[in-house]
Amino acid sequence: MSTLARARCQAKAHPLAMDAVLAAAVLVCMVAGSFVEPRHRDSVNWVLRTPDLLSLLLMTLGAVALVFRRRAPMAVLALTGTLSVIESLTGDPRTPVAMSAVIALYTVASTTDRPTTWRVGLLTMTVLTGAAMAAGPLPWYAQENLGIFAWTGIGATAGDAVRSRRAFVQAIRERAERAERTREEEARRRVAEERLRIARDLHDVVAHHIALVNVQAGVAAHVMDKRPDQAKEALAHVREASRSALGELRATVGLLRQSGDPEAPTEPAPGLDRLDELTGTFRSAGLHVEVARADQGTTLPAAVDLAAYRIIQEALTNVQKHAGPQAKAEVSVVRVGPNIEITVLDDGSGENETQDSGGGHGLLGMRERVSALRGTLTTGPRYGGGFRVHAILPLKNRTPTGEDPA
Repeated sequence: MSTLARARCQAKAHPLAMDAVLAAAVLVCMVAGSFVEPRHRDSVNWVLRTPDLLSLLLMTLGAVALVFRRRAPMAVLALTGTLSVIESLTGDPRTPVAMSAVIALYTVASTTDRPTTWRVGLLTMTVLTGAAMAAGPLPWYAQENLGIFAWTGIGATAGDAVRSRRAFVQAIRERAERAERTREEEARRRVAEERLRIARDLHDVVAHHIALVNVQAGVAAHVMDKRPDQAKEALAHVREASRSALGELRATVGLLRQSGDPEAPTEPAPGLDRLDELTGTFRSAGLHVEVARADQGTTLPAAVDLAAYRIIQEALTNVQKHAGPQAKAEVSVVRVGPNIEITVLDDGSGENETQDSGGGHGLLGMRERVSALRGTLTTGPRYGGGFRVHAILPLKNRTPTGEDPA
């Protein structure tokens, strides 16, 4: 830290002591100035003189008042101004008591607003200059009188400039702090969105595979004694579903690893290219699923591809859980202009997806996925029974931040 920086820190930590040092320096300057007097003839000559006791007293009072200039700037200006007027009326020859009034005026200007500085500055200049011109021993046009006018104006101007600079620096500091808070809020928002996305993925993975495991385990328990071959096949499906669930959970939770943790799995996120595999797991669990696709040749963005896969997965999981044992499901994927439309229908007579276990997190997750892509989702019962899930996903990224939500 430089010497100037340390001095500034000490001045901020001990303002009263610094004001006392300033007052002592001003007193020295006033006393030194009171011992010389300019005489104007062909040239300027300086002669020694001896100030009287009243002048010394006025200078001392003015300097002492400056010690309290930060605490009561207006009162100190009034006191030093009064002492300067008294010195102009009684001092002969005059002493530079007005120096203390100039310092006090600077303090007022640096701590108040500009209108107050203008009013107080003009009043101080008028009173001190007028008193010196009207009652002083020198002619009204003497340069000493004009010097009082000039110095008071300089004090007010310098104080206003310092106040303006402080306000400018404070505005910059506040702007920087506000920008920092905005960055922190944006970071927290992104973290919350990422947590929500991971929570949706976890829900979709767990709900889908646990539903399959539950169905296959029930089948195995039912046919264990009479048809052991079918029970063995059901248990094989349970093992396959659990292995797939563990793999997807490992990939999803891998997103939460820290930078120093072991490398996360690099398996790509699932998409519609795995739709046949997905529907095959439901068929093996006893759900009749028909698939119709009219999106050949369409390359989907990663976020849209993942959202479409998860919507179909969640919709079929709800059909498996709520539509009844004899329900049939129809899945269609159609390219319509700039959008991809996903439709999942069932003809079940059981509870529909509005009674989704877990407080409806499946439908909520679907809506959040579609909303993140600026798409639309409609769900509800079908006329005559069953349930319908219909999602429209735009192929072009139109997220608020312009980033891929995946």
